[in-house]
Amino acid sequence: MQPNPQRPSGEERRDTNRALRVLVADDDADTVKTLTTLLELEGHAVRGLHSGADVLLAIPSFRPDAIILDLSIPGLSGYAVAQAVRHSFTDMRRPLMIAISGMWKHAGDRLVAQQVGFDHYLVKPCDAREVVQLLHKFGRPSIQR
Repeated sequence: MQPNPQRPSGEERRDTNRALRVLVADDDADTVKTLTTLLELEGHAVRGLHSGADVLLAIPSFRPDAIILDLSIPGLSGYAVAQAVRHSFTDMRRPLMIAISGMWKHAGDRLVAQQVGFDHYLVKPCDAREVVQLLHKFGRPSIQR
């Protein structure tokens, strides 16, 4: 998926020495634990969740810089969560949205994910290094050190 053209490029936002607030949501507990642990080791503040509704409930108080979200999460799908986030954040404070999905066989999945507001689309099992690199490129600071 190509980066969203309405967002500043990674070069304009780069600050890899700062921590980000990241929500990780997937119905697979191992995926949440692995990504949460990895991102915490990278110095980010991370909250792991297991439903789309939990993501929407966590946003106002956690104020995430990035959301890593399974598209087929139970209840409120990743697509629905992305649409809600896109409509809630009309300014540049909208979190970076990374879709993770096991659905790789349909060519239209990436396009739909981009149309609903995802900035990146990763296929499971996703490469943890790629997730870290995407966050480093985004690199918007939010946590005071």
